[in-house]
Amino acid sequence: MSENQFFILIAIVVLALIVGVLIFTRSRRKETRTLTPLAGLAFGCIMAGILFGEERWLGYGLMGLGVILSIVDAIIKTKK
Repeated sequence: MSENQFFILIAIVVLALIVGVLIFTRSRRKETRTLTPLAGLAFGCIMAGILFGEERWLGYGLMGLGVILSIVDAIIKTKK
């Protein structure tokens, strides 16, 4: 296992732990918030950007689009 693969493995484990903690803490609360379609699209763009990371222009473009969509979604939520 190369050094890069080791760091990727550590990052995946840390992200899995964070998701586990978030799911555990949210399951205790009664109220649940649904993901807006715009936020779901932003999340999908970011994940696709990570998936297509070997093509720099495509990966960075999708990640940038995801960040822009999440910012727009946050602005829309604050106005409501």
